[in-house]
Amino acid sequence: MTPKNNELLFCALGGSGEIGMNVTLYGHAGKWLMVDCGVTFADAHYPGIDVILPDLRFIEERIDDLVGIVLTHGHEDHIGALPYLAEDLGVPIYATPFTAGLVRGKLEEERIEDRVKIRLVEPRKSFKVGPFAVEVVPLSHSIPEANALVIATPAGKVFHTGDWKLDPTPVIGKPSSPEELAEIGAEGIDVLVCDSTNVFNAEASGSEASVRVGLTESVARARGRVVVTTFASNAARLHTLAQVAEETGRKLCVTGRSLDRIIRVAKATGYLKNFPQTVDVDAAMRLPKNRVLIVATGGQGEERAALARIAAGNHPVALDAGDMVIFSSKQIPGNEVAIGRIQNQLAAKGVEMVTEKQAHVHVSGHPGRPELAKMYGWIRPTTLLPVHGEMRHLMEHARYGLAQGIPQALVQTDGDMVRLAPGVPKKIGNVAIGRLVLDGDVILPADGSTINERRRIAVNGQISVGIAVDRNGRAGGTPDVRVQGVPVEEEREPFLAEAIEAASEAMAGRPRDRDRLREDVRLAVRKVATRWTGKKPIVDVLIVEV
Repeated sequence: MTPKNNELLFCALGGSGEIGMNVTLYGHAGKWLMVDCGVTFADAHYPGIDVILPDLRFIEERIDDLVGIVLTHGHEDHIGALPYLAEDLGVPIYATPFTAGLVRGKLEEERIEDRVKIRLVEPRKSFKVGPFAVEVVPLSHSIPEANALVIATPAGKVFHTGDWKLDPTPVIGKPSSPEELAEIGAEGIDVLVCDSTNVFNAEASGSEASVRVGLTESVARARGRVVVTTFASNAARLHTLAQVAEETGRKLCVTGRSLDRIIRVAKATGYLKNFPQTVDVDAAMRLPKNRVLIVATGGQGEERAALARIAAGNHPVALDAGDMVIFSSKQIPGNEVAIGRIQNQLAAKGVEMVTEKQAHVHVSGHPGRPELAKMYGWIRPTTLLPVHGEMRHLMEHARYGLAQGIPQALVQTDGDMVRLAPGVPKKIGNVAIGRLVLDGDVILPADGSTINERRRIAVNGQISVGIAVDRNGRAGGTPDVRVQGVPVEEEREPFLAEAIEAASEAMAGRPRDRDRLREDVRLAVRKVATRWTGKKPIVDVLIVEV
């Protein structure tokens, strides 16, 4: 599929019909522009996997027509796939300084920083990427330098919001004013591609500055150690916590590599200028309990993050009865079980917990309905295209936009090819999409043989059988049977004895070719396992010639 000279195409390869893994393509005059390239995080359906990447096969098959990648901001669900995919895509990345600093650090970790070009762009200054004219428009979000994009072609013009909110008193950065946004709308916007995450929220998200009071009040009444967990990328929240520490007479300690990285990049790009000198963990633990404020990652229940290790008691930060943990972040849907596990561990220690339900310690970085309505009024699009949400978010956003007076709305999901212009936007086809997993240092299909085998092992367990054959192919000796994850527990020995007997019987008789022998033994051992457990474990048979 090649975009014509007189048309503007849109296709989400991630981030539409789901929250996270945002990747968007715009097509015009035979070329494609990519906006963002993010990841999502795995759940129990992907055993042993932390990170899920988008499958970019559609654009990889048209790699000569891809002209660049423009980034809206530095959250993982918008930039996290770049260290693994950017080199193969082979095009420049366009980003503002803070986002570029985060991406550069990721590329350095993968040792490919010399093989991927990053080009810095300035807000409100148009730049060309192939046949696309792009302008970066600063907006508020929970990370510095979140930007909308104006993407202009002779066929049509799009206002692509990225993640955003309205903040009348931002702590870091200077978002575009209502007058500046209205000016963009007055110049004519055909399509508003807009964040749908908080479309069900009847109230505006609120200002980052308002969180300071709630955090200060919570920390001030604490008598022991205080740990605050927040998103590492929320540099404005880190600035606020530094102020809270100073106002409550506590030293600030930051634990977590991602927090260190954000602070380093923020300082290098002109933010967090007055951030105080922090103390390390060892020094923090030597201070009186009521004289330290610790910032830690892991508020979403991530197993390897600092908070999970603190709760489990295997981190240098130790908490006891009377200490406090403040969850200065929103509970992302799907993370309830993981977060609850950590909170139960903390509760067992007698630790007091404060969430946004008990005090005003967090504001969202996404727009509620009042903010959406204001954006509609300023941009005045002809068409609304909801993105960044599950299907329920996208459908509700479309209904809300129409009710607010936008002439038309189109709901699409990952893989839908949409012609935005000319004429009324409509779906014109579907393209290949999918998910990849990062398994150690290897990228694999999310539903390929490796992950499917791992799921089967996780459900049913695995049995290994070693048998010996002579040069003539005759099997003999006692088979070696070993089990992993098969539910036999204290009956393991009698089970193994019966499995060995079954394997021996299957080996007996005339010589057979190895494939037939292997299958006979496999089926015999699995039959025993099924009779004992009701499971059908994976049975691997190793044949050794002696």
